[in-house]
This record gives sequence, C-alpha cells and structure tokens, in this order.
Amino acid sequence: MESLAVWFANTLGKYVSREIVIFIISMIPILELRGGLIVSSLLNVSILKAIPICIIGNIIPIPFILLFIKQIFKWLKKVSFFKKIIEKLEARAMGKSDSIKRYEFWGLVLFVGIPLPGTGAWTGSLIAALLEIDFKKAILAELLGIAIATIIMSIFSYGLLGALIS
Repeated sequence: MESLAVWFANTLGKYVSREIVIFIISMIPILELRGGLIVSSLLNVSILKAIPICIIGNIIPIPFILLFIKQIFKWLKKVSFFKKIIEKLEARAMGKSDSIKRYEFWGLVLFVGIPLPGTGAWTGSLIAALLEIDFKKAILAELLGIAIATIIMSIFSYGLLGALIS
C-alpha cells in the first residue's frame, strides 16, 4: 500500500498541491485515510492539517456506496464483461463479512477502524450495503471506525514512521 500511495503522490504531485494529493488518496479504495496519512507524513504536511483532509476524503464515498452500490452492481451484472468482476468483488467482500454479520454495529466499527489489508471504509460500506444494514447505523459505525483508524494511522505515520525517516 505504501508504494502505491507514494506513486500517487509523485504522479499527482506534479499537477496539484500536497493537500489535494492527500485528499484524493484518501478517497481511493485500498489507500483511503491510511494511505493519505502516510503520504501526508512523507510530504511533510502537518498532522493538524492532514487529519481533517484525510477524514473528509475518506468519508465522501461512504454514503454513495451505501445508497447506490447494489443498484450499480445489478446494472453492471447485465453486461457480460462486468458480471464476473462484480461477482468476484461481492464474494470477496462477503468473505470478510463474518464479524460484521455477527456483531453488526461494533463489527463494522472494528472492520473499518483496524488498519489491516482489505479493511476500511470502502469495503465496510460495500459489506454494509450487501448485508442491508440500516443506513444511519452504518454511517455512524463507519465514522467511529474512521476515528479509530485516524488515531492508529496518525501514531504510525507521524510517530513511528516519522521517527524512522528523521
């Protein structure tokens, strides 16, 4: 993930400000807030500036995924080229859904909040939509998860990573 985030930073950084780079990275699936905070640290953006930018960038896609992803997937499955891709995405997401199914709200909070590969707001939103978790409950759980991920990744990016590159 770090190398992908650095690639985006180097590529986009030629055209837009550091803040726009971290905002865009925070919106991208897989990278999300985690990648945004790592890149913020590497680009020497202050933590007080980086955190709100990364949080906002990570939050923006959530309601769209929760509200529209099932309909978009349904539509895309009608096109033979996309059908297998969508089914694979659904199967992969549902394969990670056990804790969310079991503990619903707190499972979703932890799924979004604990920075492990394949977790985060995008996948959490997809799983919540596929499991038909109440919209308000899913939004609140994801916001709490993003807060947890922000704390963990801020410590990692600006604490441990900052100490390593200093």
